[in-house]
Amino acid sequence: MTPQRTRLLQRLGKPMVFSASLLPLTWLFWLGWSGQWGANPVETLTHFTGDWSLRFLLLTLAVTPLRRLTGWNGWQRFRRMLGLFAFFYVCLHFSVYLIFDHFFDISAIVADIAKRPYITVGFTAFLLLIPLAATSTNGMIKRLGRNWQRLHRLVYVIGILGVLHYLWLVKADISEPLLYAGILAGLLGYRLWWRQTHCG
Repeated sequence: MTPQRTRLLQRLGKPMVFSASLLPLTWLFWLGWSGQWGANPVETLTHFTGDWSLRFLLLTLAVTPLRRLTGWNGWQRFRRMLGLFAFFYVCLHFSVYLIFDHFFDISAIVADIAKRPYITVGFTAFLLLIPLAATSTNGMIKRLGRNWQRLHRLVYVIGILGVLHYLWLVKADISEPLLYAGILAGLLGYRLWWRQTHCG
């Protein structure tokens, strides 16, 4: 990559990724405005925000492999932003569940978490994401030091929980959750291979 192109990507990369990350939300609003949320809008909102939560999580996990495979360190500039957008869409996903599915009925939500395994793992993934999002500032990275990296390895656990949440939710066609599971397995496999071959 030429130095001029590298500088251009460094200057425009983050605004472009930020704008692209808002496209799913823009599309969701357009679908609602044009009356295309279907017969069950709550289900549409739940599935849409859940799908994009998992996609952004997988994109976040793919940044480091992309950097190593391409040799371009600029990929790393987008990792934090993609991770925060994953958290953003997870918050939307949970808000739909909290507000429109259960109307702030906390006792019903607690019972749901205890009774349904896919809700249990999904809620656990959401809780684990909170400290990762809260410690994504430069100040927290410096304050935590090496502990920051240890904490943020939880993203792999969150990825597994997210895939399980989707897999256990789907009752008929499981092709899409299996696709996400395959992508996650590939990313985890690459990480393990890299550690074994480059870290002793």
